[in-house]
Amino acid sequence: MTLSPIAQYQALSKINVLPDDAQTEALQALDSLFQQLHSVDAKCQIKGLYLWGDVGRGKTFLMDLFYHSVVNPPKLRLHFHRFMAMVHQRLNQTSGIRDPLTYIAKDIAKQYRLICFDEFFVADIGDAILLARLFDTLFAQGVILVATSNIAINDLYKGGLQRDRFMPTIELLKQYTQEIHLSGSIDHRLTVHHKSVNQRARYNSPSALFTLPSLQLAEEIYTLLQDECLFISSSSQVCQSNSISICQRLIPVKAAIGELAWFEFNALCDGPRSALDYIELAGKFKVILLSHVPTLGGEIRTWIKARGTEDGVIATSTGERQLAYSIQDDPTRRFISLVDELYDQKVCLIIHSAHSLESLYQGGALSFEFKRTYSRLMEMRHWLGRVDLH
Repeated sequence: MTLSPIAQYQALSKINVLPDDAQTEALQALDSLFQQLHSVDAKCQIKGLYLWGDVGRGKTFLMDLFYHSVVNPPKLRLHFHRFMAMVHQRLNQTSGIRDPLTYIAKDIAKQYRLICFDEFFVADIGDAILLARLFDTLFAQGVILVATSNIAINDLYKGGLQRDRFMPTIELLKQYTQEIHLSGSIDHRLTVHHKSVNQRARYNSPSALFTLPSLQLAEEIYTLLQDECLFISSSSQVCQSNSISICQRLIPVKAAIGELAWFEFNALCDGPRSALDYIELAGKFKVILLSHVPTLGGEIRTWIKARGTEDGVIATSTGERQLAYSIQDDPTRRFISLVDELYDQKVCLIIHSAHSLESLYQGGALSFEFKRTYSRLMEMRHWLGRVDLH
């Protein structure tokens, strides 16, 4: 059996982790769950955990300590939006199967008994409707859930369309997980300078990078790459095309060499992009340079949404409903989703913008969601030493 979460936490506290008393309850609960998983008969029902709190309180860090401690049972750890993207993809592949959600849930339960979700958040009516049936089957099959979120269980999907159809999911979460609030006042992403996860991959001979004529980078981007020199070697393959195929669709690319790619903001965030695109991008590249990033958010406008909407694979009627959002909200949502996926897969992100990170989001309907993004970008800044460029 590997070191327990508490033992790992104590070891890391001696190196580069700032101990936080506000994490004690969650850490003890995770350690208790770890002990149960390694000592209780596999058929016994074990209650999972739902850790919630403000950004940077260590929820993901603690969950990952727990996840990597567990040897048995079979386990799965995913960002929640990636899990939902997987479910929607499988729904589209199960035509002709009676009750496809139950089929999918039982298939997942056959493979995993422990599922860890990072950033549990529901904003889509399609997801809200299918989650009750999906979770009901997963829990009935003995699946144990550990989840992190910025939102208390009772407040999930608050104010959402047809929220009454999501209430069974809330009741299931309350029944099958122990809810713990990490109420500390420290944002660890802003105070702890993590060691660079890419330190071992630095390139030793940067001159080769700058003699490649196919990389017509702006002078300031040259300077940035000269400072970092990540994931580039003399044998790295240079992309000779002005586009790459992601999820069987072409996306414009400014330049690509080896595991580094340069995209303009509009190519990744201002068009028909989904979480599946970002999942594939994060699996293909270790460094992504995103240039021409504009200010996001802004003035909120209100208008009537047309009757009827369709989310994911589930259609529903809306009636006349007032919506309030900025014209920049859609690109902002995609940017948030992109950052979440790159963060989750430990991909370095270099942002090139005329605006500082602090002024990037101008306020608006997505202020709550962007708060997490800002915190994550601040932590990712330590991965490279610098993230935004003025």
